[in-house]
Amino acid sequence: MIAELGLAALWLAAALAGLQLIAGALALTQRGAGLAGIVRPVAAVQGALALIAFACLIAVFATTDLSVKLVAMNSHSMKPLIFKIAGAWGNHEGSMLLWVTVMGVAGGFVALIEKRLPEPMLLATLAGQAFVSLGFYAFLLIASNPFERLFPVPEEGNGLNPLLQDLGLAFHPPTLYLGYVGLSVAFSFAIGALVTRQVGPAFARAMRPWVLGAWIFLTLGITAGSYWAYYELGWGGWWFWDPVENASLMPWLAATALLHSVSVLAARDALRAWTVMLGVVAFSMSMIGTFLVRSGILTSVHAFAVDPERGSFILALLAINIGGALTLFALRAGTVTEGERFAPVSREGALVFNNVMLSAILGIVLFGTLYPLVAEAMGAKVSVGPPYFNPMGALFAVPMLVVLAVGPMLRWRRDSFARIGKSLVIPAMLVGAGVIAMVAVGGVGLLPTLGFALALGLAWASVLPLKDRNLRRTPLPIWGMVLAHFGIAVSLFGMSCESAFSVEKLVAVKIGEATQVGPWQVKLDAVEPMAGPNWTALEARLLVRYGDHGKVVQIDPQSRNFWAPPQQTSESALLTRWNGQLYAVLGGEADAKSGASRWQLRLWWKPFVPLIWLGGLLIALGGVLALAGRVASDVRRIFAREKIAYRRGRMAQLDAEQQGERP
Repeated sequence: MIAELGLAALWLAAALAGLQLIAGALALTQRGAGLAGIVRPVAAVQGALALIAFACLIAVFATTDLSVKLVAMNSHSMKPLIFKIAGAWGNHEGSMLLWVTVMGVAGGFVALIEKRLPEPMLLATLAGQAFVSLGFYAFLLIASNPFERLFPVPEEGNGLNPLLQDLGLAFHPPTLYLGYVGLSVAFSFAIGALVTRQVGPAFARAMRPWVLGAWIFLTLGITAGSYWAYYELGWGGWWFWDPVENASLMPWLAATALLHSVSVLAARDALRAWTVMLGVVAFSMSMIGTFLVRSGILTSVHAFAVDPERGSFILALLAINIGGALTLFALRAGTVTEGERFAPVSREGALVFNNVMLSAILGIVLFGTLYPLVAEAMGAKVSVGPPYFNPMGALFAVPMLVVLAVGPMLRWRRDSFARIGKSLVIPAMLVGAGVIAMVAVGGVGLLPTLGFALALGLAWASVLPLKDRNLRRTPLPIWGMVLAHFGIAVSLFGMSCESAFSVEKLVAVKIGEATQVGPWQVKLDAVEPMAGPNWTALEARLLVRYGDHGKVVQIDPQSRNFWAPPQQTSESALLTRWNGQLYAVLGGEADAKSGASRWQLRLWWKPFVPLIWLGGLLIALGGVLALAGRVASDVRRIFAREKIAYRRGRMAQLDAEQQGERP
């Protein structure tokens, strides 16, 4: 019954999305102006119904209702409850329902709380949001019904991919989806602005919180996904340029450029066409990522292998949504006025330069991701990995980081480097000292050297915007900018040190034997069997010590065997210190027949690698501070406007009463 309730709610939500689209479009005409009043409530109810549908899906997974095909294919009665619930979005149909749910709820919030936009632009925005949602509703109801019943009912389910049975992956997909859907709202705002020809600061101020929120969630999602791959997959890397990793990176790059562009438009009434175009591109990248992950053309632990028919459906949605938006932009680009002008040496100029660099990096990642797929379709096998992405991306990332250090110190409209020259002395000295230090160490590549040096300079430069300010009165968005830029420096420092100084060792040792990796002494003390709720394992007891006089600490890597579905996984053991992380993975048993049994161990010492994810968290926290400051400012502005309106109304009422008392 719960499944039928969820399906009914999904059908009703789809119908209301259609009504929202039609009413919103007709309300923009003179004949349909009377329909304007129903668009907001319809959008709110549509979001509520989508939320009910997704809650029903979670309920059937939590209770392991094996009569629902999706549950039988992706769950098991012996799984822990948290992974039963996570199974609701750890599959193709459930993840797409999560997508439309968040999109519907976001549209409902726009309808309920957005008071700053002119009515025509808001109606066009809600109609655009309904148009995008309607395509996904059709996809779910026609090609990917998450509530389809299964007969006969199996005695037990297949279970969730063991690699996805992890707390990090329970929260990673929803975080990314919140980011993707935030970009869908920005896309709808851009469409609404183009339709009504009202691209200006008001449009940017309404769009900015959604862009900022989407960017925060994308940052958190990418950071969490990187750390999950690092500790769960057992290969010791934090980024591999996997196509599915790139599918989340590309929207983030576009959203970063859009975030800076929309801020310039909101504050200085410049970059109008650039902002609208980036709004379309950012959502386009999230749609392309959706197609890559769910079309079946990729083989990855992250990807959902689906049949070609579904992939064709998603490709058609991508062509309709993105092709239609680009066509509308081409038709209306001439009506988007230039906005205020500025000198090349100014804060706006620095933001434009870095947006161009971000767009170039986006193009590099997009080409490197799609080229192997196109080549394979033509019968050739091509592999594109770090040897392409790292140097090509660095060509644009290095000048971008330099301008990132300088830009926040420049004034709006017009400035000169001579004015800020003294402030740049210490960052420049730190960059030079970093290069000298890495060259003195020897054996370090060019990219880690540049990254290490730029991280030192950027860390200092990132706090310079606070110079000569009253810190108690400094706006939260300024604190957010400083913290986010400092987080970039922290991540860059961790990446550079990990790349330059990591030590790896693969050994086969007997019980009681010790080995050395970097500054760590590692002794295999025992290997013992373990049992979990839906797995068995061999667990190694490693006694490790830092240097010759450090305290002995125990870590326990495991080799797990899941039975639903059958799969073996490596559970790494991590030991974190202030200057890095020891990483250990247990392999198989060797020479067991000879009586001299040895166990394979794969060990890494990774200096300062935790800073990569600490920097990601700082970047996201900077976004949270900026969002809090912007929202608080908008709330104060709305209350001030309401207060003024109330006073004017009260004065008019008093005047009318006085007029009535006169003879």
